[in-house]
Amino acid sequence: MDIRFTDLQRLPDRDLLHRVLGEGALGITSLARAFGLQLGDETVHRNGGGHHLLLCARELLTRALAETIQDKPIFGQPMAVQAFLRLKLDGLSYESFWVLYLDARHGLISAEEMFRGTLTQTSVYPREIVKRALQLNAAAVVLAHNHPSGCNQPSRADEALTQALKASLALVDVRVLDHFIVANTNASSMAAMGLM
Repeated sequence: MDIRFTDLQRLPDRDLLHRVLGEGALGITSLARAFGLQLGDETVHRNGGGHHLLLCARELLTRALAETIQDKPIFGQPMAVQAFLRLKLDGLSYESFWVLYLDARHGLISAEEMFRGTLTQTSVYPREIVKRALQLNAAAVVLAHNHPSGCNQPSRADEALTQALKASLALVDVRVLDHFIVANTNASSMAAMGLM
């Protein structure tokens, strides 16, 4: 049976989940929970089959978005970048610090989790980011991390870290283009806030 995308957009969440999981969708009460956005990595182990399939789908979507922004100017597709970062970072129960390494045309070379912390903080080492940027021959970077607390506003510590990373990377001619804070399915841009 052929079905158009616009028809799928009209279906309720439960009907879409049922099409993907069959009877496995019966116990799912929240899309965020189904995709592991509320429970972090523990979801796969606690909830079994249907949830595992949805987490696999989430990872496939993340990889598809990475392909979309690969080798193309990253700021020509800001929605894809934000969607990629939200899928990677939202819903984690710990802070995770990512760096998107870019070439001279601002195409994505690599997107990597550089540091992982606790519920409220993570230690970030500028030396490691500089070293990796040189290994990849990156001309620019986009920084991103999540706030498990749900507040997507940068803290004073986030601002200070961004300035320290800008100064460190400038020594090797690598520009910091933006720093995104991901929380509650939103990705706030420090560049858009005038904090860069």
